[in-house]
Amino acid sequence: MEKEKKQSLPMDNFSSTAELTSNLGFQSSLSISSKVDEKPYNPFENRNLEHPNSTIGSILHLLKACLGSGILAMPAAFKNAGLVAGTIGTLLAGLICTHTVAILVRTSQEVCVDAKKPSMSFADTCGAAFTYGPKRVQGWGNTVKTIVDYSMTLAYIGVLCVYVVFIGSSFKEVLDVFYPNFEMSIQVYCALTLIPLVLICQIRNLKHLVPCSALANFLILVVFAITLYYVFKDLPPAKDRVMVASITQWPLFLSTVVFAMEGIGVVMPVENEMANPRRFLSCPGVLNVAMVIVISLYGVVGFFGYVQFGDAVKGSITLNLPESDIIAQSAKLLMGIVIYLTYALQFYVPMEMITRILGSRGENYQNVIQISIRTFTVALTVAIGAAFPNLELVISFVGAVFFSTLGLLIPAIVDTVYHWDRDLGFMNYVLWKNSLIGLISIVALVSGAYTSIEGMVEEFGSGGSHENVFENVTLT
Repeated sequence: MEKEKKQSLPMDNFSSTAELTSNLGFQSSLSISSKVDEKPYNPFENRNLEHPNSTIGSILHLLKACLGSGILAMPAAFKNAGLVAGTIGTLLAGLICTHTVAILVRTSQEVCVDAKKPSMSFADTCGAAFTYGPKRVQGWGNTVKTIVDYSMTLAYIGVLCVYVVFIGSSFKEVLDVFYPNFEMSIQVYCALTLIPLVLICQIRNLKHLVPCSALANFLILVVFAITLYYVFKDLPPAKDRVMVASITQWPLFLSTVVFAMEGIGVVMPVENEMANPRRFLSCPGVLNVAMVIVISLYGVVGFFGYVQFGDAVKGSITLNLPESDIIAQSAKLLMGIVIYLTYALQFYVPMEMITRILGSRGENYQNVIQISIRTFTVALTVAIGAAFPNLELVISFVGAVFFSTLGLLIPAIVDTVYHWDRDLGFMNYVLWKNSLIGLISIVALVSGAYTSIEGMVEEFGSGGSHENVFENVTLT
């Protein structure tokens, strides 16, 4: 009997809750519920911005990034595609560019949750997509980030050099008409841009650049109005123009449109500094509103510009405007001011990387260091622009290599890698869709680079004339 009592004691004192809680091999119901109820990291709630951008301000910045002087090259792009093919191609290219921006921003927001960071730059997003992607590629994160960082910086410094030449040439063309006896070289005009550019590039917050973007957008609309006046004046019938050009010319059309529309380097800074980042990808949001305006303007200028001037249309349609008219000359002058204001916004991209590399070095002299670096970088672009005033072929090569890669190929790869082990959609449609975008970017890269190299060979063969510097230039 005593033996039986001893055996029954454990059963009488058994408590399932006590045993499960004390046993380290199990978790109590309390600990389980606390983990389930734990709130996931929200990057938007952890952004502490001193100068956040409003939704309207963000739209203005994105418009300014995409509406550069490249829109004036759209009639030449239509010449390489034809009216029908050009219209369809502009719409498709615009949709692709909008989509690649959207998937880049969406991926950035998702990896911010994984990395528990409030925001990421373009390069950070690309590196993190690999780091938090499939195990086989996780070690490539830092390498990818470094490649994208340096590629972005070099690409935008190259564009800034051409901006210097464009500003100098715009003023030179106008002043040479009104003051023919007071001629100065293009190098002098480029050098004269140094102080104004240094001053505007000391603005360090995108919020403070909103007035510049607003003014630039207003002035470019004035330029468009003047240009469209001459475009629609005595407009010939559209049937006199080619509807579908030779397919061998289509790559030139694609390269021009992609280079002109892409503002990929400004996208992440704009989204990162929004007061309400959810509105960037919402419908209608910052991206959709801005790109609808961009695509519409590109299509109208390209279509009717080609109808008016036909095969005689030049790389920048302003070069087709009559030199004897004051209004036409004012369009060139205003476009120079637009590019001057745009320079400050594009300058933000390489400075973001340079500032990140510096980190907290020279903490006691941050202001002096910032001013010095910004002044030196501007001086470098002015010096290169003045030394090589016919930069269009070199920069178009850089644009072909970098912007088709950064704007189309990289976002497609990043989106695919990050979602490889997560969700590639029905029948892996994400993989097939991104593969098609990658193919288009490679076509633009190869065709643009080939055309640029061919032009360089012809330039050197003809003695390197610097006349009509912007006859074939395409800017972002």
